[in-house]
Amino acid sequence: MIINSIIKWIDILNDSLNVSIQKEFLEDSNFWFYDEEKGIITNKNNSFFHITGLRETYKLNGKEQLIEQPIIIQNEIGYLGIICKEFEGIMYYLMQAKIEPGNINKIQISPTIQATKSNFTQKHGGKCPAYIDYFMNADKYEIIVDQIQSEQSSRFYKKRNRNIIIKIDEEIEVLPSHRWMTMEQIKALMRIDNLVNMDTRTVLSCIPYYKWNDLKDKEVIEKSFKEKALYKSIINDDPIDLVSIYNRINDIKMYSEKTSEFVKLKDLKSWHMQDGEFICKKPYPYKIIFCKIAIDDREVKEWTQPLFEAIGDATFGLLMRDNKKNGKREFLVKIKHELGCFDEVELAPTLQIEAVHNEELDNVEKYFLNQVNNKKNIVFDHYLSEEGGRFYHEQNRNLLVMQEQNFDFELPREYMWLDYKTLNYLVQHNNILNIQLRNLLSLLEI
Repeated sequence: MIINSIIKWIDILNDSLNVSIQKEFLEDSNFWFYDEEKGIITNKNNSFFHITGLRETYKLNGKEQLIEQPIIIQNEIGYLGIICKEFEGIMYYLMQAKIEPGNINKIQISPTIQATKSNFTQKHGGKCPAYIDYFMNADKYEIIVDQIQSEQSSRFYKKRNRNIIIKIDEEIEVLPSHRWMTMEQIKALMRIDNLVNMDTRTVLSCIPYYKWNDLKDKEVIEKSFKEKALYKSIINDDPIDLVSIYNRINDIKMYSEKTSEFVKLKDLKSWHMQDGEFICKKPYPYKIIFCKIAIDDREVKEWTQPLFEAIGDATFGLLMRDNKKNGKREFLVKIKHELGCFDEVELAPTLQIEAVHNEELDNVEKYFLNQVNNKKNIVFDHYLSEEGGRFYHEQNRNLLVMQEQNFDFELPREYMWLDYKTLNYLVQHNNILNIQLRNLLSLLEI
């Protein structure tokens, strides 16, 4: 197989890497602590991030929801960057074998650079990340993608990262931690559980394939597609109907009612410290743990930090259909509010549910899960990791499913069937597609 050498490379690096992740009590850390006055978990340098409480009441269409939980505040934009280069007519991407403290399986395939602002400004006192100069001087190269996109809005408060891809022509040193890979190889590696990390998936989802519509000779591209419906979903002359999309999004933003406030962690009614962990008294998607970490070959080799540990696995799913009228592959997306959203709502996948969820499923979500439970028309079904820098061993089930038959109910207004060209155009704009939807779109064989 074309990916065997890459898997062997990862295995060798994993075998040679010393890693120690030990859970501890917050009181045992000489760097992180609970600030009684501010009511937050923070560190002595007031750097990286802190954790506070958030209480929100959200009301839409007569349904009211009260949520109170800890949330991560990280008021900085980091780099998620990939360098690409053409070799003998084929585009290659410089990928990194990188470990994060929360990774379920040590090393995962990551972007060329994956660095918080604290990393590349060296606030932690460690080494400057490799290849950072290429991205800080991106205007010297061909910029393929440069977007500021959201992270998990159920865990972060308005957190965003800079997703960027630059194309170079010059020679570049390839470090032992990095390797050139084709898109075909990366897509194949995505079908191995927890190997290609979340940051790689979000960056690749931003590649502007919709620009192929401007090419004069599209026959070569068409021949490379196994599924013609997906090709027609990307390359077609139909105008992108932004007005109707924004009309629905803006209706929800306008007519929803929300009140939210930051509160001290100790004032979250259902949360408390127990056996060194900050947990909810009732079932909740996650808890906060505290870890002592030692990893070879990192900018900083030893440190302590809090991590959000998921309770079970979430499920993210995208329902697809081939429109018989125009022959295009279409995707069912949902306008979704999360309490940490940068701008109230984003477009989300058809299904986005935590292992622990209190909301009643709607007809669309029930339909999707019924197809999955009956193992019908499943195109992609793998467990993929979430961001390992803040989340501990969080893996989620990612599903691409073809619609078996038309719905026998009216589609709720927050749902829309959109072709890939439209979604790919929207992702070129900040904070329209959420990270779960972007990650699912990255799995398509394009």
